Amino acid sequence: MPAKKKSARKPARPKRAKRAAPRTRASQARKQPETLRLRSCTAGLTVNDIHKSVAWYRDVLGCVVTDRWEREGQLQGATMRAGSVEFFLGQDDWRKGRDRKKGEGFRIYCTTRQKVEALATMIKARGGVLLHDVQTEPWGERDFAVADPDGFKITISQAR
Repeated sequence: MPAKKKSARKPARPKRAKRAAPRTRASQARKQPETLRLRSCTAGLTVNDIHKSVAWYRDVLGCVVTDRWEREGQLQGATMRAGSVEFFLGQDDWRKGRDRKKGEGFRIYCTTRQKVEALATMIKARGGVLLHDVQTEPWGERDFAVADPDGFKITISQAR
């Protein structure tokens, strides 16, 4: 019998590790008791002068008015949007008194991919007053802060 010829085989590939099957919602075990899971947060702010506040959030901060709430032809509130963040502004009805301080002990923290230096410069050019200029925090984040007409503080930081 003639000798068999060796075939010109390709070298065997090394075996790949098997990928784990993608986890489905049903297979994902959750810690119990189940914790709260939120997808967004919107600040609702009661303001002294709705027209002044809408103008500030639009013209100084750079938000877009996406909704207005009127009653008997009078503006009572508005939704202001910046990216995926919304601020609900509502006119104070003064039931809790006119001397009530707003913005005390409350701060809104926002993050952006935009350059905070450029945003701070733009806000100042539009008449905004910074509570602090752009600075690097001890944890490495760059941020600045502003206060709206009612004293609500907003810190804007650049995402790393």
